[in-house]
Amino acid sequence: MSVDKLELLGPAMNAIGADAHQSIGGEPDGIFLYVEIGDGWVEPSLFKDEGAYLKYYWGSNELPDLIMDAWCLEPKDKRWIAMQYTISNGRFEAKFDFDDLEHSDEDSDDRLDRILHTRFGDKPVKYPPLTGDDIFHLKPPA
Repeated sequence: MSVDKLELLGPAMNAIGADAHQSIGGEPDGIFLYVEIGDGWVEPSLFKDEGAYLKYYWGSNELPDLIMDAWCLEPKDKRWIAMQYTISNGRFEAKFDFDDLEHSDEDSDDRLDRILHTRFGDKPVKYPPLTGDDIFHLKPPA
């Protein structure tokens, strides 16, 4: 007996939302996750709509693996290349893009900016400060 793909994909997508919620904490409504993905790489961008602004979150170390696991449930010729995942009223919704991003005139930052603007208008995005291993200091030559 074969397993219906949705019996696997539903729980995998739910795990993505649960991990995103755990990373952010608080009320899950307003979580927005934008993902671009391909063979061997995944680029998640996690946000929370805070009303007057969007707040960016790093997300957990497990989030990319959860996304890759869900992506790999699809047959290779039917895999999406981008996902917009939202949580609203206690439910998640995932929209998928199947276009060829590698031949696009936009880079991933431009696409993310366009998608955020389309979805949230001119709300500013607040990014966390870089700390620890995320930063480096430039020193003048000796």
